Formats: sequence, structure tokens, C-alpha cells
Amino acid sequence: MTTAVIDLRHFRHGDLAAIRQTIIDIHAEAYKDNMSEFDERFPWFVDHWGGNPGFACVIAYSGDEAVGFAYGAPATPQREWWREHLKPAPEKDRTFSFSELALRPQYRGTGLAERLTRALLADRDEDLVVLLVDVEHPKVQALYESWGLRKVGERQPFPDSPVYAVMVAGMPLS
Repeated sequence: MTTAVIDLRHFRHGDLAAIRQTIIDIHAEAYKDNMSEFDERFPWFVDHWGGNPGFACVIAYSGDEAVGFAYGAPATPQREWWREHLKPAPEKDRTFSFSELALRPQYRGTGLAERLTRALLADRDEDLVVLLVDVEHPKVQALYESWGLRKVGERQPFPDSPVYAVMVAGMPLS
């Protein structure tokens, strides 16, 4: 399968009602064999991030079928939770929180994850991008490292969530 025929479409905060179920359906298929109780709360996270006026989302389509997505939103200035991992915090610290990336299983390993990520981040004016990666998925962490992000610490944001590697990079990604 190639990503050459994939159409990437950009969406914003005002589009959430139209794309919400698409995002939830892709996530459910992507995690169907590994869905935890924490993952089952994913619709709440879609609403949380989508409720941010700066919400940005890219959805990949193969024909009429949505096959993957990436989304996030700007962090609230001076409240970026990654700061505890960087001493001193960078002077330029406007941050885009890259919240979620998911692909239907048959599209993994095609380069589509990187295309979605780069499309999501391409026109951002923030100085940094931050994301969390489950520490139990070292291959995913290595993939993000190959795109220029680096692990700066670990964090468990909710009592029932996994422990995550905190990853940060300057923008634009190299």
C-alpha cells in the first residue's frame, strides 16, 4: 500500500462536530486489539482538545475512507506542563501540544504517520511541539526521535493513564 494516493485534509475548531465521529472511529479501529479503560475515554479527549479555539486536525483519506488523523492545539502560555522537564525552560516557549496520532492498522508502516505529523505542524507558528508517548512503546518513541523530537522526561498525567515519555522539539521539525 502506498501513501501517494492519500488526500490530507485540514480541519479546525469549528469543524469538530463534522469530524468527531470519524476521529473516534479511526481511534477505535487503531486500538481495537489493545483498548484499555483509559483508551475508552478517548471521546472525552477529542472534545477537550477540539474545544480549544486553536484546535488543528489533519485527516488522511483514501478515496472516501478516512484512514488516519493527527491533532492538537496550542498550550496555554506559562502553563505548559513540560516545563518541569527542561531547566531552564527555553526562551522561546510558545508550544503546540500534539495530542493524538492514529492510523487504521493497514496503513501503518507506509510513511503516513510522518506525513500526517508534518502536515499538522507545517504551518504552526509556535516555537516548540510537545507530545506524550507510552513508555511501553519504544518503537513509537524511536519513530518520533527519527523526526527530531527528544525525550526530556516521563509523566503520568492521570492516575489510570500509562506512564508517558515527554517528547519535545523545536519548530519547524527538522
